[in-house]
Amino acid sequence: MDDHTTALAGAIGDRVRLHRRTRRWTLDQLAEAADVSRRMLVNVEQGSANPSVGTLLRLASALGVGLPALVEPPRVERVTITRSGEAPVLWRGPSGGEGRLVASTGDADVTELWDWMLDPGDAHASEAHSPGTRELLHVQEGSLTVRVGDETVVLHAGDAVAFPGDVDHEYANASSQTVQFSMAIFEPGAASRTGAASRTGAAPRTDAAPRTAPAPRTGPAPRTGPALKTGPAPRTMDASHD
Repeated sequence: MDDHTTALAGAIGDRVRLHRRTRRWTLDQLAEAADVSRRMLVNVEQGSANPSVGTLLRLASALGVGLPALVEPPRVERVTITRSGEAPVLWRGPSGGEGRLVASTGDADVTELWDWMLDPGDAHASEAHSPGTRELLHVQEGSLTVRVGDETVVLHAGDAVAFPGDVDHEYANASSQTVQFSMAIFEPGAASRTGAASRTGAAPRTDAAPRTAPAPRTGPAPRTGPALKTGPAPRTMDASHD
């Protein structure tokens, strides 16, 4: 990792640890709630791993916070400026592409603004986000293939698309030229979720109820005589007839 990536990984680790301890969760509890391995979580908190966007989303969802809470420092200013080159790179493609979170809100309803660049052959697949999430995408340069569930569309420079983010989706560059696009994500209630209600994690496991000794065995119940036979029940009028 370069110096910028190392610094970002360390800051993410500090914030994950802070939110975990605020909830008084163990490493094992958070790992289970976020559906990540304990080793991965340890590496994230130590700043020795460069977690994927998918891993960060799982951790944020389990901790009941929005993604910006893990990748951006706390802000108190009403107006926040992100200068060119300052936005954290949260995704890098094998062909050289990258995704930057350039601006966000930290309210109960989280809104994120991303700047993406995909080189030829780059693709980013995303799991379904929390229910109600919506995405807006605008292509500035090149051609972009967007898959939303079972539907696929191809966008060119100047085209835009809106789609639900709570289904599996993917952005890909199947062309021979670099594609650049901006994307806005609206995730309602992201900052008010808890681990038990997260879209990917299960509730932290609790200790099992103590086992109790089996009830003592008793002898067989005494036999009784056969039940008295009774005559047939009296016939009644069929209610369906007048």
